[in-house]
Amino acid sequence: MPTDNPLNIAVIIGSTRTDRFCPTPAKWIAKRARQRGDLNVDVIDLKDAALPEILAGDDENAPTPAPVKALQPRLAEADAFIVVTPVYNRGYPASLKNAIDWYFEEWSAKPVGFVSYGGIGGGLSAVEQLRAVFNEVHAATIRNTISFDNYWDRFDDNGETTDGVSLEGAAKSFMDQLNWWAYALRDARNQRPFTP
Repeated sequence: MPTDNPLNIAVIIGSTRTDRFCPTPAKWIAKRARQRGDLNVDVIDLKDAALPEILAGDDENAPTPAPVKALQPRLAEADAFIVVTPVYNRGYPASLKNAIDWYFEEWSAKPVGFVSYGGIGGGLSAVEQLRAVFNEVHAATIRNTISFDNYWDRFDDNGETTDGVSLEGAAKSFMDQLNWWAYALRDARNQRPFTP
């Protein structure tokens, strides 16, 4: 892949709970992305972003809240996204849905890959729901997913996986697929602006 015009990848930490585990797999995949040498990686923690909730009946003409404005350029600059999500009651976190709903063009015509974690299902039920949500904002979700079942047994105290060899291969395949789509869609957006 070309390195003279590297891709910008945003890794999104989707959980904002106090006792969350989400930063651990987010840092793990961000490290693998940085090791490639052909990517600029921006880790976006939704807890730090502190986006206000979108409430029913909100005034569409009200000024855009400052936290929403602050995050906008980081999402707009990204050529692709890695969304790290747990599964909560067979779904994804409300904080993640709120973040998706605050934006539209920033997601459009860009690829999204998922890293999920949970119990026996590894968070895949959250991923399947998120595919439909991202489809509505014209993002393209990639096929490959990295999921950690029984995640409490999958990482050591340093945030590295306890099954390193097989997961390194999975991470490489995941990043290869995300990068292919990111380059293809970036080229397409440069040739012809995307209009939903």
